[in-house]
Amino acid sequence: MDYTEIKKWLKENLNDERYLHTLGTADCAKQLAQKYNLNGEKAYLAGLLHDCAKCFSKEKLIDIINKNLKVDESEMLNYKTLHAPVSAYIAKTKFGITDKEILSAIRWHTLGQLNMTEFEKIIFLADKIEPNTRDKEYSKKIITILEEENGLNKALLICYKETLKSLVKRDLKICLLTVEIYNKLQDSVQN
Repeated sequence: MDYTEIKKWLKENLNDERYLHTLGTADCAKQLAQKYNLNGEKAYLAGLLHDCAKCFSKEKLIDIINKNLKVDESEMLNYKTLHAPVSAYIAKTKFGITDKEILSAIRWHTLGQLNMTEFEKIIFLADKIEPNTRDKEYSKKIITILEEENGLNKALLICYKETLKSLVKRDLKICLLTVEIYNKLQDSVQN
């Protein structure tokens, strides 16, 4: 696939830091996919489009959701995650992406979902550890954990712990799905 048009659109619709983050996520997603014997090109594309709606206004995100998407009420608690379903919608409608695995990974890259596929997990993690804008020490810690047995789930659990701490610290509401995923990951790494 020729990424020229996608990158041009992203450059026009994201701020500079978000664009840099997007490129880092795409590269990191491809590397993780190759590590886990998944399709690197699909992962790159998912990483490239994962935040395509991130710089839309809250009002625009809500308008697109209300007119075109079904989003659980609990997911609407925090506007910072609304870009995920809208990004999947933009990937499908603007860029013609029909691959369900790519669209699902984009859709769930912020909250995650119960029983995530390996592909969804690597897009989720790539977003958290890409080298362009993310904390280097944190990324290094996650990359080390990925080398362990059951590393994907262990790495995800650390990400969810950090997310929960951050939400509590900032006095933001927590989606029940986040708590359910955290609990399930706890079980998966302790067994």
